[in-house]
Amino acid sequence: MEQSDFKFKNPLLEFVDDNSELGFKVPDISMFGMLKISEKSHPDALAYEYFGTKSSYKNAVCEIEKISGCYHALGVKKGDVVTIIMPNTPEAVLSIYALNRIGATANIVHPLSAQEEIKNYLNSVKSKVVLCIDLCYQKIVNIIDETSVKKVVFASAGDSMPLIMKTLYSLTSKNPKPSKNDSRYICWKAFRSYEKAVNEFSPEGAENDEPAIILHSGGTTGIPKDIQLSNRNFNAFGIQAVLTLTDVSVGDKILAILPIFHGFGLGVCVHVAFCFGACSVLIPQFNAKKFVGIIKKYKPTMLFGVPTLYEALIKAKGTEKLDLSFLKYVISGGDSLPSQLENNVNEFLKKRNSSVKICEGYGMTEGLAALSLSVGDSYNSGTIGKPLIGNKMCVVIPETTEVLPTNAEGELCISGPTVMIGYRNNPSETANTLKLHNDGKLWLHTGDLALIDKDGFVHYKMRLKRMIISSGFNVYPTQIERVIEDIDFVEKCVVVAMPHHYKKEVPKAYIVLKDGKPKTDETIEEIRVFCKKKLAHHSVPYKYDFVDILPKTPYNKIDFMKLQMESFKEAASQ
Repeated sequence: MEQSDFKFKNPLLEFVDDNSELGFKVPDISMFGMLKISEKSHPDALAYEYFGTKSSYKNAVCEIEKISGCYHALGVKKGDVVTIIMPNTPEAVLSIYALNRIGATANIVHPLSAQEEIKNYLNSVKSKVVLCIDLCYQKIVNIIDETSVKKVVFASAGDSMPLIMKTLYSLTSKNPKPSKNDSRYICWKAFRSYEKAVNEFSPEGAENDEPAIILHSGGTTGIPKDIQLSNRNFNAFGIQAVLTLTDVSVGDKILAILPIFHGFGLGVCVHVAFCFGACSVLIPQFNAKKFVGIIKKYKPTMLFGVPTLYEALIKAKGTEKLDLSFLKYVISGGDSLPSQLENNVNEFLKKRNSSVKICEGYGMTEGLAALSLSVGDSYNSGTIGKPLIGNKMCVVIPETTEVLPTNAEGELCISGPTVMIGYRNNPSETANTLKLHNDGKLWLHTGDLALIDKDGFVHYKMRLKRMIISSGFNVYPTQIERVIEDIDFVEKCVVVAMPHHYKKEVPKAYIVLKDGKPKTDETIEEIRVFCKKKLAHHSVPYKYDFVDILPKTPYNKIDFMKLQMESFKEAASQ
């Protein structure tokens, strides 16, 4: 691809190398180093915006350098893991890059995770420092003595708001304040005062192939697995995006409404934005009622979301006079895009002066974010497009490494520069997911069924794993089953997907009770309350059914498919 094909000369184009296997070279720098390239090229361009608070690239880099000094003052050094339990706020984003500047790893956790989940996430990485949203205060207080955590920095969603909004937020917020009697807890303002104590701080920095970010997945077993992603993973993805989304230029805006604890949100809406020199518009929480107003206010040129987000948009009120002519790309990921929804979104866009069509991408956290995309020359409605530049895809006979021919259905496998380092301290699961093929390369086995046609387009079919995707969140049936079976009056539990009109899928639990426990609404409520304490909100079953026995296959295994079909029939009859 010629540099002249681009409307502006992105500095990352210097890494294009037609002689390399990938088609480009991945620079031997950190994520922060990549941000510095953008800052040097366009220091005055907007890096992020948050409720009217704006920051240029020059100012963002300056703030990151100061914040890295603050973490240094807390004792954070190269190789340490710091846990971030935050929504999309400047404090979270700047901290990620500040830790990266030091050479530390950011372990990013969903703020709505259950208390027990947070404890496990902290202990699995031996995190000594935590940056946490204040609404999680009580959860942290309850578990801190069972962890290795020595210092907790609490931030508020209002900390970076303009003064008037910050004041209003503080008056209306009911979030608890950290105790002044416990030195382990400090607020963000107090944390930032540490920069004065660090006159000169020369960080060691992160290496290209070292872990930069840890994200989390329940895997096929539902047991939390810590996905390690390197600086190379993120920077390669940034270059792939620059080479693929060729209409993007400095000053464009990406609506960062996808959460940063997800590879899609952090990889695309933050790091890719910075690689383009674009502005990341940070939205801490998705609100369907306010979504249209947000689009009107910020006029993002790029919109990334899960299918349910687009469904909310086309159903929203007050869109009749909405002008979307500013959109350059509308991309869906996180779950398969139904053809009817695709048609509805395209009609919606057309009626509102947009010349673009919604494009579908495919990815998974183990591959950072998008691995293929149906856009430009790779656009083909009903497919997930073609692999991004530098990626390769094949299909194999499930549970083997035997590659299948064109148009044959099999397990989708991916090889490329964004494939994870591996699962932290879990070599067996890493070996089950990253497998050596006959070509001598490690391939990521996705657990998804697909085929690749003669023209190279990838057709997604279905998940081979027992995973549920609800509103873009991964939900792991085995994890839910294990929690419910811990209840003393439960004999056995099986969880399957149940179709939902808005969330697409929700978990449904089939439960066998021990003798003597009544099958009542009160019992259901007991189970629901227990689940809310142990599971994230999206993993709490939507519906509970009591059964005397669970169906079995001829091989005396639980017939998950039969229960799944029952769930689908029930949803269809409602």
